[in-house]
Amino acid sequence: MSGLTLTTDAPNLEDMEVQLKPEQEARLSQIADQTGRSTEELAREAVDRYLAEEARFHTAVQEGIDAADRGELLTPSQVWQRVERVLKS
Repeated sequence: MSGLTLTTDAPNLEDMEVQLKPEQEARLSQIADQTGRSTEELAREAVDRYLAEEARFHTAVQEGIDAADRGELLTPSQVWQRVERVLKS
């Protein structure tokens, strides 16, 4: 594995090194070359996307827990109807 160092502009935070597998680093470099962007910029963007998705997921889970606590539960057929509606859209 090799490292990719992400630098920070924040005065009280240290730079972070992320260990990548060789194939990950190769893919990142390839995309950087194709897009004319730096690997650091792409890595920051990937981290931003991951953090946004994690926040969205945790919010959705908490909303589900809150709904269940209020007794707002779906039947299995209602769940499948929603799944099918999402898949069709």
